[in-house]
Amino acid sequence: MEILNFIVFGVLGQASLLVGTISLVGLILQKKSATQVLSGTLKTIVGFVIFGIGAAAASDALTAFQELFTRGFNVKGVLPLAEAVTGMAQTKFPMVIALVMVCGFALNLVVARLTRFKNIFLTGQHNLYLAAMLTILFQYFGMSNTMTVILGSILLAFSAAIYPAIAQKYMRKITGNDEIAIGHYCTIAYALSGWVGEKIGDPNKSTEKLKMPGWLSIFKDYVVSIAATMSIIFYISALAAGQEQVEELAGGMHWLIYPFMKALLFTGGMYVIITGVRMFIGEILPAFLGISEKLIPNSRPALDCPVVFPYAPTAVILGFISAYITGLICMFIFALVGMTIIIPVAGPYFFIGGTAGVFGNASGGIKGAIAGSALAGLLIAVGPAVMYNVCDSVGLVGTCFPETDFNFLGYIIYTIGNIIS
Repeated sequence: MEILNFIVFGVLGQASLLVGTISLVGLILQKKSATQVLSGTLKTIVGFVIFGIGAAAASDALTAFQELFTRGFNVKGVLPLAEAVTGMAQTKFPMVIALVMVCGFALNLVVARLTRFKNIFLTGQHNLYLAAMLTILFQYFGMSNTMTVILGSILLAFSAAIYPAIAQKYMRKITGNDEIAIGHYCTIAYALSGWVGEKIGDPNKSTEKLKMPGWLSIFKDYVVSIAATMSIIFYISALAAGQEQVEELAGGMHWLIYPFMKALLFTGGMYVIITGVRMFIGEILPAFLGISEKLIPNSRPALDCPVVFPYAPTAVILGFISAYITGLICMFIFALVGMTIIIPVAGPYFFIGGTAGVFGNASGGIKGAIAGSALAGLLIAVGPAVMYNVCDSVGLVGTCFPETDFNFLGYIIYTIGNIIS
């Protein structure tokens, strides 16, 4: 009985130890050396622990921002950041999210083996974010942890195999071959960007013939872009709230320093989250990949969005600017009509908008890059606005997922769930 309690409430009750156990088993099955097994297992566990530390820091900063924004503008301001909402969800449902992610990735290999969808999704952090989104939705409808893990794993597996196929037509235009797929859960936006480019543009008039100011390259640095954006947003909210309100929240800190420190705390939390995620994902994925290479012939790796950046770097910058301007316009429109305000954060708008720019450019040149990324900017503003009430209902206040694929799948589950309810 004591052994059972140790396994269920000790190992399985700690998400970091659960993920570490999966890594341990995978490495042993691959007949790795004892040193490699020990190193891989410990790095997986430590990476997950680091992720939790960053989540706590980011959550604290988000709570402060939410209070400032609400007092200053008397409205809800939502930051669409997958890292932030996943970090907050991880503090509430750590074991369930870990199981959905790990089991879902394992099933992705099965789906790729048995169906014509041969994509193996290797952007591990995005599988983690999808696992969090699915867990949030099923918990919203009061589903048991067991059913959440079962249904969540199945949906994640099929999403990982099928979503990359949606944009593969335009991925071939970008790379010139069919060897890799896009492993970033915004494929709906990327496919639509490519489609719009076909309709309005000319691929021969590429963005790479444009000259852009060198200083715009600063937005390629995730830390700098988040810190700058969040500092501006925090100060706008603090100035709107006024000195008295900020001092009430600052706890003795100077009211003009408080927003800056909270912005840096948020940025630091995001960096720690990303570092932790990359660390434990980098260790746990090889435990599965060695097996998949032997069992799944003709499989195609689905890789993170920066894999397309070298093909059209100017389109990346142009796409970011176009998407971000669209996000700002949506923010003001949402405020005017009384909707939940979605604040465009430079990080996701750079990576999603920039990638959409590359897809639009591949099929429609400059016009395709601008129009396609603008459409992507619209989608990653509207999607979180529609789905935010689900996050809010389970206590994940102030943030939501910007990814189009998450919100499309989430809205379908949400609609079906409400009908059944």
